[in-house]
Amino acid sequence: MVTRQALVDACNTLLQPERFRDYGPNGLQVEGRAEIRTLVSGVTASLALIERAIELKADALFVHHGLFWRGQDGTVTGWMRQRLARLLAHDINLIAYHLPLDAHATLGNNAQLGQRLGLTADDTFGEQSLGLIGNATAACADTAALVRLVTQALGRAPVLVEAAPGRVLRRIAWCSGGAQGYFEAAIAAGADAFITGEISEPQAHLARETGVAFLACGHHATERGGAAAVGAHLAAEFGLRHEFVDIDNPA
Repeated sequence: MVTRQALVDACNTLLQPERFRDYGPNGLQVEGRAEIRTLVSGVTASLALIERAIELKADALFVHHGLFWRGQDGTVTGWMRQRLARLLAHDINLIAYHLPLDAHATLGNNAQLGQRLGLTADDTFGEQSLGLIGNATAACADTAALVRLVTQALGRAPVLVEAAPGRVLRRIAWCSGGAQGYFEAAIAAGADAFITGEISEPQAHLARETGVAFLACGHHATERGGAAAVGAHLAAEFGLRHEFVDIDNPA
């Protein structure tokens, strides 16, 4: 068992949210009971994840995508009311970390994505140094091999804009989630291929014109690692029951 405050303090010490300019509040977003024995983790604080946390008798829910973001109108109606009502009715703490969870050197989404792909980063790139880049391995020396590796590791085929014909992949860059805007920074860092969650219209043209491969592997699929890893870490530190719940998302 751990107190709510001790758990949040541990999260803040681990993830250092003060280092980041973010899109919403990091840390405790919804206050629940003061003592925590069961922790559920997941990617997004969706109603489906909240309902599963209730079934598992969670005292706290740890997520990457919380409820509150910059630009919301602040009203508690519709989907927001439904999610909040269920959390409050069952006294569940909601703890959310966005960019800090992407960036943690070992437990973060980007580190965990690299680990699943067998890639080791030796440098960073992009805004707030969130992107990672490292040498390709024998398992991903060309685009076709990289696609096979990603498909096997993440359980879904990526949207692919291929590298220039015959291009050997020596440097692979990656950044989980909606990091398509980091593509130019990845190219400038020397990437032969870039792995992220999403692709927008401009990146397809840029990939074709530069010959650098672009793989959009799913926002959710590339961000499943961080919450699970931090949840397991906290459970081990405080002797909590923990379960990661993966709510499928095609995006």
